[in-house]
Amino acid sequence: MASCSGRIPSGLTLSRRSRHRFVAAASEDDSRVAIQEEASSAIDVVKKEFQARRYHVENDKMFDILGASLAVPLRLGTGALVQGYKASFVPKEQVPPSQYSLFDFGGQKLVETAVLGARPQQPIQIYEFEGCPFCRKVREAATILDLDILFYPCPKDGPTYRPKAIELGGKKQFPYMVDPNTDVAMYESDEIIKYLVDKYGNGKVPFMLSLGFFTTLTAGLAMLGRAGKGSQYVPARKPDKPLKIWAYELSPFCKIVRERLVELELPHVYYNAARGSPKRNYLLERTGIYQVPFLEDPNTGVEMFESSEIIKYLNTTYAL
Repeated sequence: MASCSGRIPSGLTLSRRSRHRFVAAASEDDSRVAIQEEASSAIDVVKKEFQARRYHVENDKMFDILGASLAVPLRLGTGALVQGYKASFVPKEQVPPSQYSLFDFGGQKLVETAVLGARPQQPIQIYEFEGCPFCRKVREAATILDLDILFYPCPKDGPTYRPKAIELGGKKQFPYMVDPNTDVAMYESDEIIKYLVDKYGNGKVPFMLSLGFFTTLTAGLAMLGRAGKGSQYVPARKPDKPLKIWAYELSPFCKIVRERLVELELPHVYYNAARGSPKRNYLLERTGIYQVPFLEDPNTGVEMFESSEIIKYLNTTYAL
């Protein structure tokens, strides 16, 4: 493998001048605390005022979403369905309110299921970045297998996780996977995919991930519409705890959020929730709707939908 060297209220927004004033007046740790305290003061307002808007696209994000959607035809939908996906009509009275379903029709609900392999007890750790086709292949595999992944973003010039990955593995190469459940660590996207499907799937590499050079070529072409987004480091504060996001690889709304997480070098647990994932039931029960991306920041207590608003939140809270 070649190397791949709620609507936020105004009360949550800190001006860039204010953030610089914090930094000048105190240490970096004190600045982080002050900013988090101001953000936390608006959390209740966020939870009361914010409502998710299905398939809503802000005007300034229209081209971003269109560019991120290029992957859908080029990858033939890879990363949209969980392994063993099946959709079937079930009598409405047999479907509990907490179970996600596509729609009602004639007293029936269209319910989605999947066939999952063994579940890891701890999230698998992957060091990678968005603008790498080899990394995309592994992310697609993780989505199909419905795995939770702790991503350590390694954008170019990133000061933290790129050097750490090189120190751990000894190579300037991505992706680099560490499975804390088995103490296995490895490079090479195809080898990582084979390991994941053997350990946590049915042992069969999905078709669109088994085509060698064609897989890598289309994975690279799928990212052309984003023009390298998610590859270059943007200076940011480091959170004490990894953020949490429910999403899946093929969704363009999820894609633009994850690009920003990578650029800001924010570690995050990625809860894959593609079609057929039981995590859709979890989100429905927890929030009353199913919609992704859904962000939870354990550092501030903020929980929110809406890709454009999540990006604004990440910029306000973490970007320097």
